[in-house]
Amino acid sequence: MLVVDCQVHIWGPDTPERPWPSVGTNVMHRFVPAESLVQEMKQAGVDRAVLVPPAFEGDRNDVVLAAVQKYPGRFGVMGRLALDKPESREKIAGWRDTPGMLGIRQSFHTPEFRRMLASGGTDWFWPAAEAAGIPLYVFCPGLLDEMADIARSHPALRITFSHFSLATGADVRELNTVAEKLQELAKYPNLAVTASALPCHASEPFPFPSLREPLRKVIEAFGANRVFWGSDLTRLPCTYKEVVDFGKGLDFLSPEELEQVMGAGLMTWLRWE
Repeated sequence: MLVVDCQVHIWGPDTPERPWPSVGTNVMHRFVPAESLVQEMKQAGVDRAVLVPPAFEGDRNDVVLAAVQKYPGRFGVMGRLALDKPESREKIAGWRDTPGMLGIRQSFHTPEFRRMLASGGTDWFWPAAEAAGIPLYVFCPGLLDEMADIARSHPALRITFSHFSLATGADVRELNTVAEKLQELAKYPNLAVTASALPCHASEPFPFPSLREPLRKVIEAFGANRVFWGSDLTRLPCTYKEVVDFGKGLDFLSPEELEQVMGAGLMTWLRWE
């Protein structure tokens, strides 16, 4: 079974030229450079991973793209694009021409980005990405209805809700509430969900029994080919091997469905060769 992690953040060392933020975004993360990630993947039994630059990197994609070049066949990239920069519009058409670039990751978890979405500042982006055939990862806690409207208006645009669309720090009660909302949106065939970072929201340690039922319901609604296992390794409260074993232990899935959830579905969805 091919095991593909749908999201891991990597970034560069803390330097004066490229400092890490002292508070906020990076507080809950541990630093895992590409070299260390490759070793952790081997030990945990993960074949491939989608790399995402953390939000504090802005629109920098150089570190993740360098990892693609250094480790052929290991990594793909969902890159960052600054939606407020006019020059970003010119980058859309050839976005996937860059080796390893699979799509775009956008976050709407801060007041600034939420205002941009509400004010129409992103209106140009959705049809442009749709026309260029660019899959999107969208982190949008509390904004599922807004994203459903976008999906309905742009039926050829593939949008994947990152981390079950759960806010950082959400508890298992919120997980169940969001799972119910996600089930309502499964009717849109251009929407998918990453089941990543879920151990961060569990009410108990591995094997995380509180995660099984909401995950089962969402997979049942979307189908195993539109729910993608992943870790978000750098903020896990458990080992990489445990989150892999959690995914492989979803015994309510058939062997074929488990292959889809653990990697095959994501490869197809992102058109990753």
